[in-house]
Amino acid sequence: MNNLVPVVLCGGSGTRMWPLSRSNYPKQFLNLIDEGHSTFQTTLMRMPEQCQPSILVCNENHRFILAEQMSEITQTAQNIILEPECKNTAAAITLAALTASQNGDNPILFVTPADHLITGEANFHHILQKAMKLAENNKLVTIGVKPDHVETGYGYIQQGNEISKDCYEVDYFIEKPDHQTAESFIEAGNYLWNSGMFLFKASVFLEEISKFAPDIIDCCAKSLIENKDGTVFTRLNEEVFKQCPSDSIDYAVMEKTQKAAVVPLDSQWSDIGSWSAVWELAQKDGEGNHCQGDVICQNSHNNFVHSSDRLVSLVGVDDVVVIETPDAILVANRNQVQSIKEVVSELKLRHRKEHESHRKVFRPWGKFDSIDNGNRFQVKHISVDPGKKLSVQKHHHRAEHWIVVSGTAKITINDDTWFLTENQSTYIPIEAVHCLENPGSIPLELIEVQTGAYLGEDDIVRFSDDYGRAS
Repeated sequence: MNNLVPVVLCGGSGTRMWPLSRSNYPKQFLNLIDEGHSTFQTTLMRMPEQCQPSILVCNENHRFILAEQMSEITQTAQNIILEPECKNTAAAITLAALTASQNGDNPILFVTPADHLITGEANFHHILQKAMKLAENNKLVTIGVKPDHVETGYGYIQQGNEISKDCYEVDYFIEKPDHQTAESFIEAGNYLWNSGMFLFKASVFLEEISKFAPDIIDCCAKSLIENKDGTVFTRLNEEVFKQCPSDSIDYAVMEKTQKAAVVPLDSQWSDIGSWSAVWELAQKDGEGNHCQGDVICQNSHNNFVHSSDRLVSLVGVDDVVVIETPDAILVANRNQVQSIKEVVSELKLRHRKEHESHRKVFRPWGKFDSIDNGNRFQVKHISVDPGKKLSVQKHHHRAEHWIVVSGTAKITINDDTWFLTENQSTYIPIEAVHCLENPGSIPLELIEVQTGAYLGEDDIVRFSDDYGRAS
């Protein structure tokens, strides 16, 4: 598998997993099933050891979350492509294929979403080897999952003629069916769930997308010009990429090509697309409940309960999902959780921030927690990791007060630099150029009180930044 390059698609927003999943911290970065690792991390960890470093495609806003989670599991990537906005899987895969081919290489790409669960690693690697043989013969191979129940939430693939042992041509791709149609697929026995995983030579995919979706490859190629910034990150020309059509790989290529093949995977698989799916996969107590955090259940059955911050108690309740976070609580019938995305849509219509970010927000230098806010003020608990530094910046509309709780802060305001320690404070006026740094070996904890007419996160003018965010 030395010629295999994993392409991990990390761009999903995970609206059906709200309120744990937010647009700025989506489900692929959450520990939903494996409490030690996110689904993104387990996706990287299941790759064969012999394959090359991955190409990752993600939203630009998630780049530091992604880099931190890779560091936690000591993984590296050959390239991290940053999309300024999501344009669906066809564009993401095209960007990866163009990037993999830039030096005249022609690897086999293994395309996989970042948020799926697959059990049975040895069997999974065996299926990859089968798919690679087809890909070496210029097939566009998809991995179809053998269904073990009637499911209307997945697309299906109809198997055609057998190419080699347990490898088939694709007759049709079918959109998510109704219940009766899905039942007929299971009875027929030659239909597979569409997993969204693919293997093909980079050159063969580029030939086919040039044939069937030339506008997509044209936009992607132009957006990659002069993209490198000297790091592992690849940024795109935003104005060009915005013109790219938004299509799935199925619609743009796989449903039209004559080179499609499918290899069945007989393992437990899930795209973890809802809270009910998480409940199905999770370990449960004798009453059918799965509880995470500070939870008490009395005379309650078949519930999924997650507490992030506070005690959650259930009495005489069955078949519900309860998700508690510091800024939002979800209570839903376990059989109606697909409608959660409608709540997210309503939050967007009301211009509320709960669909976008958690109260606790992660930054490359640490994190902050917005613990209180009101008319013309906001209070944050800021934690700066050892050796890390915030950007040199100023604000047009707000002043700030910093009070050090623990650790040592190196403060720069305009042309003055000094140190603050526990119980000391300072004031940063509007328009003052300032910087905060942790020169110590323990986390710097401080309270920030903002005052002013506008307190939005976009009121930041950056002059220099260690993380490539300068204006």
